[in-house]
Amino acid sequence: MREGPGIRRKLLVVGVSLLALVLCCGLAWWQWERFSSANGTFQNLGYVLQWPLFGLAPAYMFWRLGKLRQREQDRAADESAQEAPPAQPSAEVAGTHGSDEEDDELAAYNRYLARLNQESR
Repeated sequence: MREGPGIRRKLLVVGVSLLALVLCCGLAWWQWERFSSANGTFQNLGYVLQWPLFGLAPAYMFWRLGKLRQREQDRAADESAQEAPPAQPSAEVAGTHGSDEEDDELAAYNRYLARLNQESR
């Protein structure tokens, strides 16, 4: 069976992330040895805590890029689904929506707007 480019890419991402983590943990061990020596400082201890975080950074970056790519694909799918024209309401539903009282208020408001329009000219 033939492997697709997606599987090779995922294996490469995992390999790079693991390599970065192993190298950074090695550097953390080296800084711990420096801290434990006679001339070690608290700066070395700070590096001991930072190096593993640096090693996790590539894995986080690849995870975050995957999430952003998935979000963009979902957004594109939502936009294509929303491009369909909305269903038109039937005349029966539109006619039964309001009452006479609302219609009188709407007519009065429309008259008010028409009067304002005439006064502004």
